[in-house]
Amino acid sequence: MVGSHLSSFLCSRYIQESELAMAIADESATTVMMEGKRMAIILYWILGLGSLLAWNTIITIGDYYYKIFPNYHPSRALPLVYLAVAIGTLTVLTQNESRIDTRRRNIAGYCLYFMGSVLYIVLDLATFGRGGLGAYIALCAISAALGVAHALVLGGMVGDLYFMCPEFIQSYFAGFAASGALTTALRLITKAAFDKSYNGLRKGALLFLAISTSSQFLCILLYAYYLPKLPIVKSYRSKASLEGSKTVSSDLAAAGIHQVAGEVQCEDRLTIKDLLYQNIDYAIGLYLNTTLTLSIFPGFLYENTGSHHLHSWYALVLLASYNVWDLISRYIPLINCLRLESRKGLLVAILARLLFIPAFYFTAKYADKGWMIMLVCTLGLTNGYLTVCIMTAAPKGYKGPEQNALGNLLMWFINAGLCSGLVLGWLWIIGKGKF
Repeated sequence: MVGSHLSSFLCSRYIQESELAMAIADESATTVMMEGKRMAIILYWILGLGSLLAWNTIITIGDYYYKIFPNYHPSRALPLVYLAVAIGTLTVLTQNESRIDTRRRNIAGYCLYFMGSVLYIVLDLATFGRGGLGAYIALCAISAALGVAHALVLGGMVGDLYFMCPEFIQSYFAGFAASGALTTALRLITKAAFDKSYNGLRKGALLFLAISTSSQFLCILLYAYYLPKLPIVKSYRSKASLEGSKTVSSDLAAAGIHQVAGEVQCEDRLTIKDLLYQNIDYAIGLYLNTTLTLSIFPGFLYENTGSHHLHSWYALVLLASYNVWDLISRYIPLINCLRLESRKGLLVAILARLLFIPAFYFTAKYADKGWMIMLVCTLGLTNGYLTVCIMTAAPKGYKGPEQNALGNLLMWFINAGLCSGLVLGWLWIIGKGKF
């Protein structure tokens, strides 16, 4: 009898110790998997900054381009060329996202960003900053090339991030806003440093372009050599590969993980049409959000806010106000009680932003610069907050290949909204004799 109790006790003790050992092993494995999370958040922030640096460069040195191309509306035309090419390229890439290697796509995009930024400097040096139609056409061609880079990087990066945790997505989109804030700050510094010197506006713009180009080169190095080796990034990509994603094979190989492509077939994955049907409210919301923002920013701020004692500084102050609050707002969803998750609530909030159109019209016509700055800050605050709320909520509940497809699809709608907003922005100048 005693022997029987002893045997039961020992058996029970053995089971408990085995379960404890397994729990410790699981905890250890989880710790290893999560290793490098903080570093990954920082790296994705930097890569997000680099992803929109070329776009913000075009916008932020608009004061210089208005000086050498006064009759060509550079703050409206150059971004429109950039985005028109980007949306066309992104359409093709989104339709074929499952067959495109993400690593090669992103590295190609960042390299094209770098070369395009170098060409901005080369063009200005070759023409001695004199402007003219030929120089403007070349400038448009460079902007078009950067549009291709934009499509390669943004769709590829967001598709890859949709395999991962919401913190990485938020950090990447915060990097977008940081790009705008940084470029505006650098432009204010370079403008102040060279404001009273001979040809100071041009010198400041060239220094600004040189700093932006260096940042693009840093992004190439970080993405190609450092990011793939972080344990948490490897873990998320390995999981996506096991779920049937073939787009991560090169990134896994760069991290020393060799998996045979096509080992897992994801025959039941949702198609692009299925994903669009299930997320149509998110897609429409992102489209309307960015359309409204780009119909005002930056063209309206440069050309429709009147004359003030700040002169050429006024537009830069408005850009800085928008970019700083856009950046701040992208961190608000990290606070759970302040994050809007209701799909209906998000759509209602986005529709309410349409009130900005009459608000900006009457503020520019009747109010002073203080009210305009406050309105611009609110525009940036709502834009960044709603974008991050939608983009972090959308990928939940999907498999790896579907998450990649959804990331590409939603970035298409964001860019379509940007392009539509720029086109609608021209309506502000119709009838003013400036078209």
